[in-house]
Parts: sequence; structure tokens; C-alpha cells
Amino acid sequence: MLYLIPTPIGNLKDITLRAIETLQTVDVILCEDTRTSSKLLQHYKIVKPLSPYHQHNEHKIVPHLVDQLKAGKKMALITDAGTPGISDPAFLLVR
Repeated sequence: MLYLIPTPIGNLKDITLRAIETLQTVDVILCEDTRTSSKLLQHYKIVKPLSPYHQHNEHKIVPHLVDQLKAGKKMALITDAGTPGISDPAFLLVR
């Protein structure tokens, strides 16, 4: 299962409870920049494996991610700020 999770654009508290709950339950979190995403996750005490997913590596790693999804892994895709797929990589993986 792949979850697209919007993240706060400014204040770290501008995130939904459902987003926090989902981030706590997935197997891995795909993020645009692990350093930026780590700040949000540390704020909510979420400890999960992080994997970079961005415009520079998406074509290379999508086949591996799709295999993991088919095997039953639960993944969350987040970006530095906002909703994945609006102006950030997501189209290829979602397709």
C-alpha cells in the first residue's frame, strides 16, 4: 500500500492526526530530502526507515519500490512541504 501524505508548509503543527497515524504504521517512509523530513518525524517521535525518493533517483528506484509494494510493504511518500505529486516527484511511482 502506498500512502501520499501531505506535510506542513510552515508550522510543524500543521499536519493532520491521520497523517501522523499513517506515518507511525508504515514500513518505510519515502522522502524528498531525508534531512528535512527527519525534523518533522523527530518532532512527532516517529522512528521509521527513511528512503530518499526525488526527481534525481525516481526512474532508477521505482521498479524496486513497486516490487516491495507488491510484496505487501506499506510505504508513505512525503515531500519537504506540501502534497506529493503537486510539484514534487510522485507521478511515476503512483502510475
